Amino acid sequence: MGANNGKQYGSEGKGSSSISSDVSSSTDHTPTKAQRNVATSEDSDLSMRTLSTPSPALICPRNLHSFQNGRGSSTSSSSITGETVAIVHSPPPARLTHPLIQLSSKHQKTQANTDRLPDQCMIQILSYLPTNQLCRCTRVCRRWYNLAWDPRLWRTIRLMGETINVDRALKVLTRRLCQDTPNVCLMLETVIVSGCRRLTDRGLYTIAQCCPELRRLEVSGCYNISNEAVFDVVSLCPNLEHLDVSGCSKVTCISLTREASIKLSPMHGKQISIRYLDMTDCFVLEDEGLHTIAAHCTQLTHLYLRRCVRITDEGLRYIMIYCTSIKELSVSDCRFVSDFGMREIAKLESRLRYLSIAHCGRITDVGIRYIAKYCSKLRYLNARGCEGITDHGVEYLAKNCTKLKSLDIGKCPLVSDSGLEVLALNCFNLKRLSLKSCESITGQGLQIVAANCFDLQMLNVQDCDISVEALRFVKRHCKRCIIEHTNPAFF
Repeated sequence: MGANNGKQYGSEGKGSSSISSDVSSSTDHTPTKAQRNVATSEDSDLSMRTLSTPSPALICPRNLHSFQNGRGSSTSSSSITGETVAIVHSPPPARLTHPLIQLSSKHQKTQANTDRLPDQCMIQILSYLPTNQLCRCTRVCRRWYNLAWDPRLWRTIRLMGETINVDRALKVLTRRLCQDTPNVCLMLETVIVSGCRRLTDRGLYTIAQCCPELRRLEVSGCYNISNEAVFDVVSLCPNLEHLDVSGCSKVTCISLTREASIKLSPMHGKQISIRYLDMTDCFVLEDEGLHTIAAHCTQLTHLYLRRCVRITDEGLRYIMIYCTSIKELSVSDCRFVSDFGMREIAKLESRLRYLSIAHCGRITDVGIRYIAKYCSKLRYLNARGCEGITDHGVEYLAKNCTKLKSLDIGKCPLVSDSGLEVLALNCFNLKRLSLKSCESITGQGLQIVAANCFDLQMLNVQDCDISVEALRFVKRHCKRCIIEHTNPAFF
């Protein structure tokens, strides 16, 4: 890559690494004094913002020798420790000074293609890069350094990988982004650090302190964070709307800190603005914690509680009391949820569009009847593994939820062709249908579905005794349909 007006910087190339899950080792450096120094007086034409702030590269190279031979920054060497950290780099020099790197006069006079692009166009291109690649771009040349730190490019921070020292990386990035507005990063709205197992409460506290305009936070799979860190974020980031803590096994509740609750009046103390909450695989979440969540997050519209195995019908009752605007709800694999829980969910009435009750073995036709009677605008239902559902439950559903677009009743052995016939004659808009391992389904039932549901796009009949002729009939009538099957004779 060329530099503006012939100024080039050769730190990139084979010596550079990216943040990714396949990185197995890197070096933990302490930034040297030379890395933190500002540019010399010969660079006084640049703004004070550019000269006084270093560029963070979020990962060290796998091979240190390439960086010590003139292709990298001037960091001091140290032993490999196997951890990925945030490294501070000085702004790139105006010219290449290493004696081994010589450019011909022809190349010095030739302007790179990227240098012909206007700043606005370059910023648009850089906006497609992930955080780690954007940090690497700051080391190309001075123009790229300035462009890469444009505030418009830093509305989102995305870090992934098990070896990344996320706490330190967040500290370095927020410090740099807070320079124009001391201690506050006003442009940052989204932080995604999914799968970063080394994230701790310290990293979340950094976000809470520096990012008051945060709207979206995803920390799925970061099992070292606790309730206290989550409380800090929701208390200090009043605009937070999207929170994903799936797989965070230590998180048992979402609430304001005690200090924040004292400062707010009783009426406003419960108004956390979160609308989307994913607590999948939060195994220790119980009904009492769900009660607290519901009481504080009254604006919820999307709630996912997959595999929260301690949740019961009582917890769902709390949700329906406080969170009356829920559109999407998942309680898949919550084995204690029964027909009584379905009666509570049915209180959402026409607002409910998405419901997943997969593998809730205590749900029968009675629970399905509650949903069918009151939730007439339901679009998606996943009832896979609910073995108590029969043709009668499917009939209730088909006659009342006629706008249904996706239905999964796989592993429901009591559903037969009779239920499919009623479904096909009432739900003409059906696009996705899963009948996996439904032992009572035959080719006749499928043919009725295909003859009435022309918009069908996905059909799963794996482990079903379906003839090749029936599958070909479906393909003829539903030309856009993708059929998942286990019949080797059909292809």
